[in-house]
Amino acid sequence: MDRRRFLLTPLALVAPATQGEVIYPSVVAGTPLAFPRDHGSHPAFRTEWWYITGWVRDADGNDLGIQVTFFRSRPGVAEASASRFAPIQLLFAHAAIADPRFGRLRHDQRAARAGFGLAEAIETTTDVRIDDWSLRLAGDVYTARVVAREFAFTLTFAAQPTVLLQGGEGVSRKGPREAQASFYYSRPQLAVDGMLSVADRSHTVRGTAWLDHEWSSEYLAAEARGWDWIGINFDDGRALMAFRIRRADGRDYWAGGAIRDASGTSRALDPATVRFTPLKQWRSPRTGIDYPVAFRVEAGPLDITLAPLLDDQELDSRASVGTVYWEGAVRALAGGRPVGRGYLELTGYGGALKI
Repeated sequence: MDRRRFLLTPLALVAPATQGEVIYPSVVAGTPLAFPRDHGSHPAFRTEWWYITGWVRDADGNDLGIQVTFFRSRPGVAEASASRFAPIQLLFAHAAIADPRFGRLRHDQRAARAGFGLAEAIETTTDVRIDDWSLRLAGDVYTARVVAREFAFTLTFAAQPTVLLQGGEGVSRKGPREAQASFYYSRPQLAVDGMLSVADRSHTVRGTAWLDHEWSSEYLAAEARGWDWIGINFDDGRALMAFRIRRADGRDYWAGGAIRDASGTSRALDPATVRFTPLKQWRSPRTGIDYPVAFRVEAGPLDITLAPLLDDQELDSRASVGTVYWEGAVRALAGGRPVGRGYLELTGYGGALKI
């Protein structure tokens, strides 16, 4: 996020703000999350996202990365207007397919103001859509439908009943100040099943995915430039989320994460125990941005290496949320052997995030 993460991304957070008469709610430690209500949207908050990433395999044995993210933003303008055209709530979406045979991401994006039956984010459960793109939850099964320019998919994601609450019971700190926080939970080890169409060919695919849902009224701290984030599903049933927010000079500003074991027991990570060490650089031929696309990650008791499914997984979202970032499928290795799969998100490498 991102989970998420820029005004509309999985980790983009700083101090509460007002815009004219608009007052955004703060994230308050000790506020319990309640489900299914908190699977839905929280329109009073400045920004929110539902973020699914995963690995799938087709019938021919080809591995593919998949991503679909819906963002909701309350820009704080024209809220007193009675016009149906007032942009009180804005919705954005990204979708991407990572295929090593193609050599780069296939990706697309959507943007719309809420309303008119074209774009909505429902409050009672996960039900968000922009035209013919949607993500809906029924019971513990999410269904994503995307019709993009270069691909389309209809995929289901079956979740375990218990959610992984990030941070302190669902309140995830993003900096040393108490206000620097988001409400944040994850649903790792999603079982993926469905149809994926690329280049006029349809494939049945199956795999494993990760969902993040996060909302806040905070921006990225002024001292920070961007972040590195991972969500890893291990082959033995464990799950790891870890992130670090970087200063302009590359030093850590903040870090955090959580580990869940195969039985469903989880624990938050002390920020001091999370380290990201870059191992390999890749330069985008389109933007000239250098990204560290392979890492050693130390997270509590875990020590893993991340290797990308392919180097070119840059996503240019300047037509929607206004930034360029790297969002990629990665393998997790321990002692040189594969132990899991997941996604790595890299932001702020082309310059400090400013929205």
